[in-house]
Amino acid sequence: MIRKTKKYILAIALLATSWSSVKAQGTINSPYSKFGVGNLQGTYLPQNTSMGNLAYGISTTGVYNNINIANPASYSQIRLTAFDVGIGGNIQTLKRDNLSENSFNANLSHLAIAIPVSKKSALSFGILPYSVLGYSFRQSVDVGQETTSGDAIIADHVYKGEGGLSRAYIGYGFGVGKNFNFGFNASYIFGNLKESTAIEYHGRYIGFYNSKKDINNSIGGLVFDLGFQYVAPIGEKSRLTIGYTTGLKSKLNNNYNTLTSEYVVTSSSDYRTDTVRYVEDNEHKVNLPMNHNFGISFGKVNKWLIGADFRMADWSDFRLTNAPENLGKTMGFSFGGQIVPNINAVTNYLALIDYRLGVNYDKTYVKVNGTDIDKKSIGFGMGFPLVASTNRSAFYKINFAAEIGQRGVLKPGLVKENFYNFSLGFTINDRWFQKYKYD
Repeated sequence: MIRKTKKYILAIALLATSWSSVKAQGTINSPYSKFGVGNLQGTYLPQNTSMGNLAYGISTTGVYNNINIANPASYSQIRLTAFDVGIGGNIQTLKRDNLSENSFNANLSHLAIAIPVSKKSALSFGILPYSVLGYSFRQSVDVGQETTSGDAIIADHVYKGEGGLSRAYIGYGFGVGKNFNFGFNASYIFGNLKESTAIEYHGRYIGFYNSKKDINNSIGGLVFDLGFQYVAPIGEKSRLTIGYTTGLKSKLNNNYNTLTSEYVVTSSSDYRTDTVRYVEDNEHKVNLPMNHNFGISFGKVNKWLIGADFRMADWSDFRLTNAPENLGKTMGFSFGGQIVPNINAVTNYLALIDYRLGVNYDKTYVKVNGTDIDKKSIGFGMGFPLVASTNRSAFYKINFAAEIGQRGVLKPGLVKENFYNFSLGFTINDRWFQKYKYD
């Protein structure tokens, strides 16, 4: 009884820690996150990221019970309680013309738990990022007027933003017959997106004042995802999996405040000198689009797996506030897989490791100066099995994933982002939440 109680407490404590950490997630340095709700993160754990974000057509990846949040129909394959927690890091280089800038960010990335309910069904819940927002850049412009001495009046347009949205979810997956699996996720998306737009003048001119508009968006609402998978055995040890998910159209609530003020810039900081206008408790309904995701995989159980995904959505109706966003359609695909040299190896640890590789392409909803902003990346990683418990009722694995890629292109008026993402997840398979006959 004590053993079971300790596991309940551990699960609740780690979920609470993850909730506060993800809610206060670190930001990034990406000028393209200025659009929409920021850079979308997807529902991928390190096991998926290392295969190029391969997920929708995967039911299981081997002997371990992995949580595949991207397709809730996969929960039906979970036989032991699965616990997965991870951290992530990001190194980013921005390039524009002959200029470059580097940044680094790290945070707790996810926490997910899945609990078998019956022989063909399981419940899952957890928390992970939905989007991240972070940028700071300025553009110098000639306002078209001159001083009394004939000098042009130059102003800087300064744009800043920070924050992000998190996804807390609960889902259920179940099997019907021998081959069909269905599932759903109900998620609460929440968080704050803080943005500001300012005009700063390079000198003190009569009639010209620095001005800034701050917008604080507080967002929250429910979204629902439905999943399906068809798993067909091919021979004795191989199987084909076909998957599909859809995210239903949803409306989030955005309560936002706007503050317009005049301020003075000094060598060390800036401070507000006058409040021009403050409007609070603005309300707006944020439309999230329906999305469609398809996946297929084929593999030999506990040996190898390959697969491909395709996904799409239309963000043209999206508005964060009443101002138009002019977002476009998203489209992406992934191709990847993994191999385990010998799951039964006794003396060769390297043969027990999962080796994963994949490629990913996404056309984002951002379009700047007539150019679609694309994201391209290569993912790779490994799953390191650890020594099982003495009674072999619990199994552990460390999953490492790396993603190297770019967002945008190096063209006049555009920024190219080179990024290096790293994530580390710790997976536990155990017989938690089961009733013991003897205390």
